[in-house]
This record gives sequence, structure tokens and C-alpha cells, in this order.
Amino acid sequence: GAGAKRLRQRTLSMKSAKRQRVDGGEGPAAKSSVRRTLPPACGPFHWSEAFDADAPEVRRAWEQDGFILVKGLLREEELRRLEEAVKADGGIEEHAYGRDDGMGRMTRMALWNHPGCDVTGMVARMRRVSRTMSSLLGGEVYHYHTKLMMKDARTGGAHLWHQDFGYWANNGCVYPDMATCFITLDSMDRENAGLQVLRGSHKMGLVPHVQTGAQAEADPQRLAWAEMAGLEHVQLEMEPGDGLFFHCLTLHTSGQNNSDRRRWCFLVAFNRADNDPLEEHHHPCYVPLDVAPDSALCDPKTPLVDTSGKDFMDPRDDKSVKKYEEHGFH
Repeated sequence: GAGAKRLRQRTLSMKSAKRQRVDGGEGPAAKSSVRRTLPPACGPFHWSEAFDADAPEVRRAWEQDGFILVKGLLREEELRRLEEAVKADGGIEEHAYGRDDGMGRMTRMALWNHPGCDVTGMVARMRRVSRTMSSLLGGEVYHYHTKLMMKDARTGGAHLWHQDFGYWANNGCVYPDMATCFITLDSMDRENAGLQVLRGSHKMGLVPHVQTGAQAEADPQRLAWAEMAGLEHVQLEMEPGDGLFFHCLTLHTSGQNNSDRRRWCFLVAFNRADNDPLEEHHHPCYVPLDVAPDSALCDPKTPLVDTSGKDFMDPRDDKSVKKYEEHGFH
């Protein structure tokens, strides 16, 4: 369809810019001898009790690349309990909404504003996620919202190149002291529409975004220039339980899932406490985060499902859906 054609054209445009850079195309970019170069990528890192988000090598990766990949952030037994919670009666999957990508495909998603006290809430509250995010952002953080994104086999839709702050800056969030922890429930690669990032793009500042259907898309010319300047287009490959912490200015995208494998993931967004939004909007202003121990997700005392106080987007309420749809479900 026309939408899929537009997606291919964007991809070809970026590949063309990359060829021009590699082949020494005409223009100032090709002649410059002092243009900065992106240092080699850092990481990935591996979760253990000894992992220190304040370690120099972690700080260097965050500041240089705009993200850190932490392998094995969640353990197998934690993933099993999460899956059980998502699929349980009254669980997260019952709050899913089908989001049209404007190109003939649909991604199911559930979105909630407060973590709550149940298993899915502990993903945001547990120390290895919340304290890591606090270290990366340089101060106290609070839970901005969580999404479960469900790109099902053969149906999952695309997300165009964008920066999360391209949406969040319109919510009264003045500073880009915000980030997301992206945790995979499934193996993720190019075949099943794995996440792609433009390494180092957080240093570009806020890129202009244009409205493309229901999505805000980063200016294609700025994307082309970024690749010409040497920023690396990274196709991420992640295993179940891996966690990607990425800055709100890091450009990212994902294609349509044309494979026979689903691609489900949690996206937990945080804002720094002293960046409290100046406008009331569809996500919460500052609420202190009740940090939980790393054992909380599998603790028998943690309810499998308790949706009280989570403040879901209600897929059965047109007004609720429209409120989020106007902001690209960000």
C-alpha cells in the first residue's frame, strides 16, 4: 500500500545518505577534515549484583551513545511471572488497544500512568530499573508511564523515526531529563521488527517533527544529515529479559512485524523529579516513586494482578483513547 511505500522510501533515503558518506559524495561534508567522528560503541553490559550505573564505563556509554544495553536485566522466573500476570484474568492484556500505524498494520498496546503494587508495577519500581534510571538521569526520578507494546506475528505495525521528547516537550516538560527502559519479553531482531536506534543522536538536540497520520516523524532531512555525519544506525538484537535504557532525545524506530514470531516488550518511561511538567496533561506530574527491592517481582506477597490506582488508558472509552491518540500514545 501507499503507507508501506512511504516507509520503504524513508529507508532508501537514509541508505542513500549513508552511501554518499561512505563513497565520498560531493559537498562540504565530504571535504571536511575536522568533522567529529563517533567513537566505537560501548557495552553491552550484563546485569549482576555488582552492576554499577555510576561506573565510568557506564557513564561513558550513556553520554556517548544515548543508551545502554543491559543483558539479563530480568531473570527467567521473573519473565514467567510477568507473562502470567499479563495474561491473567483482569490482567494487562485485557486493557490492550489496537493502534493503527497508518500503513495497514496494527500494534496492540496497553498504557498506564502509575505503577501500582502488582507484578507489572514492580518492573518500574524495582531498584535495578528505577535506581539505574536515577543514576543515568542524574537525580531522583518518578514514573511517567508504562506501556506494554504487542507487535504480534504478521500484524504488528511500524513506528516511524522519532524522539520521545518530540512528544513530551509538548506536555510542559521543559528539560530533556527523561528516558525509557525498554525490556523485551521475546527474542528481538531485524526479522520480527526489532528496535533500531541512531547512536549518538541524543546530542542533536530536539529535532523538528512532522505529523504523519497519527504519528510524529522526525524531519527526514535531519535524519539524512545525521547519517551523513557518521551517526550509526543500529539494529538492536535482544534476548528475553534484556533491558535497553535510552535517552528521550535518542532517535529510534521499528518496522512492521512480517515474521511468524511475536515481539512484546515493556517500555517504562521516567521523568526527573525536578523536571515536573508545567502543564497538567494525560500523564502524571511528580509523584514520589516507592522503590521496591529487586526481589519484589517474584515475591509471593506481590499480587499477580491488582489494577487499582494504575490509571489505564481505557480502550472501551472513546474519550480516553482520543486523549492519548492526540499525543501519539506517548
